[in-house]
Amino acid sequence: MTSHPRYSVLSVALMGILLSGCNESTSSDAGADYGNQDNTTSDFDQKALIVNLVDGVITPTFEQFVSVSNQQISDISAYCSAATAFEQDPSDNTELSQTSATAQQSWRNTMSVWQQAEMMQLGPLTFDDGALRNKIYSWPVTSRCGVDLDVVSFENNDINGSPYDIASRTPARKGLVALEYLLFNPSLEHSCTGNSTPAGWDNRTDNDRRVARCEFAVEAAKDINNNAQQLLIEWSGDNGYGASLKQAGEAGSSFATVHEAVNKLSDALFYIDSVTKDGKLAVPLGIFANNCGSSVCPQEVESPLANHSIENISSNLEALDALFSGNEGLGFDDYLIDENDADTATELRERIATALANSRSYQASLADTLVNDEDKVTSTHNDVKAVTDKLKNEFINSLALELPQTSAGDND
Repeated sequence: MTSHPRYSVLSVALMGILLSGCNESTSSDAGADYGNQDNTTSDFDQKALIVNLVDGVITPTFEQFVSVSNQQISDISAYCSAATAFEQDPSDNTELSQTSATAQQSWRNTMSVWQQAEMMQLGPLTFDDGALRNKIYSWPVTSRCGVDLDVVSFENNDINGSPYDIASRTPARKGLVALEYLLFNPSLEHSCTGNSTPAGWDNRTDNDRRVARCEFAVEAAKDINNNAQQLLIEWSGDNGYGASLKQAGEAGSSFATVHEAVNKLSDALFYIDSVTKDGKLAVPLGIFANNCGSSVCPQEVESPLANHSIENISSNLEALDALFSGNEGLGFDDYLIDENDADTATELRERIATALANSRSYQASLADTLVNDEDKVTSTHNDVKAVTDKLKNEFINSLALELPQTSAGDND
């Protein structure tokens, strides 16, 4: 087992959820093979499974994230050019509106790929308390006031007398959560209260504020892409974490056995349990305590300004499906079949498909649906729970896998 926490920032923010899970009864009973690190008995080619998941599923996702995050820089830069031109000549806002819409769509595209990568929290995304992951996406930790303060600090190139360096700033002030605030917040007022406010902001025109925010958004987008490239470097190549998984059981490998590496890959699947199901659905539903007490709380959804919360869940499920099925190659479903448990393979495929279809069927945002059709969101939660129940029982038992700590215990 690695010494690096899997969902460090997520774990801190969601610990209350996991400790207050008595509201939702568990259906996860430990079977005979629960926590068993022993290998399975069939002659299934586990190394081929690892190679396919690394080369055919995870690496292409990280590569795609580099690509879309690079495009995001260009699209936000174009929006900034239009904002600057509009400040100088506000007679026609056509280009401003068009480039703003393009920049917002570019963020959605980037977020959708990232939400697939969120399901692949292995190696470099977990090292150093998840530092690299948090630089890209710090949710559920956010700081809108912190972003406002950094807009001005970046503009002035000054942090307490030193040049501004976004790479050294805390995660909640940058990354995809900051970009959502900068690109989708309809208000140009700052979000700070008390004495800590962005200097001079209240005396600026809306056009001037828009340009300042946009220029910082470009800087944040560049930082995201830099971190995306770092992720790919640490994952890929002869010395990358992906290679260490594929070399499991060989001399000098960090994984003593091939099955240990398979177990590590299986850990990633349980993001769908501890984060997607609990953090993204159970909390806003009020199944777990939230900022509204224990009632429905639309403001608790993941991407409230962009109204992209249910799309994030769909992307999580798409990645889960890819990891489980292996796309065009070997997947965990093939492993289950080889272990004479075709029923679990079939049921998991069906349950994932049902949950994905449910998430794609929304006609309004997750926040609006919580208010107007709570039963719809409850059904989504139940469909995801049906997946996680199967993962925490038959899946780990048939394949002699250890349930990760994030999904162990008596919560659902």
